[in-house]
Amino acid sequence: MENTNSNNGIILIPDFSGFTEFVFNTKLYTGEYIVKQLLTILIDVNNQYFNISEIEGDAILFYRYDNKPSYKKISGMLKNMRSAFNMKIQELSEMLNTTIDLSLKFIVHYGKFSQYDIGSFRKLYGKPIVEAHQMLKNDFAEQPSYALYSHSFLKNSQNEEYVLNEDQMHVSEVGAIQYFGNVD
Repeated sequence: MENTNSNNGIILIPDFSGFTEFVFNTKLYTGEYIVKQLLTILIDVNNQYFNISEIEGDAILFYRYDNKPSYKKISGMLKNMRSAFNMKIQELSEMLNTTIDLSLKFIVHYGKFSQYDIGSFRKLYGKPIVEAHQMLKNDFAEQPSYALYSHSFLKNSQNEEYVLNEDQMHVSEVGAIQYFGNVD
């Protein structure tokens, strides 16, 4: 059996750091409102560049079929998403008179995956999907706000755009981590 619905593409997962503590320490309605606002801002900043496969809790599984991904375009998009996320946290903190202790991490991976439909849902399938989720649960990151670019993404992106700098750390097992620090 051959699947003609598989293509190379980018998997992007923005995920909140500190989410479990947030849920346990925030009233249900307030927490739901905050999370909805934060997820919405990430979707809006995406500006339909990526498709949404699913949203679960504090994470969005974005994907885009792309044979020539651009590191420069994706890293710029992640900075914009993080900036909008941080501004929304500040706005919500002031509006609700509360401290919102959440930060944002990103997983950027690349590979061949497919899609299938179950009822009205479109699901992604393939090793890169599982690998991207595994990267979320890493012991490499030393700070809560970062982007982890997999070897596969870096290898397949336009290499002249990627330069390891002082805000980044090479992790031989997976790729490179770019820390955002406290400054946008």
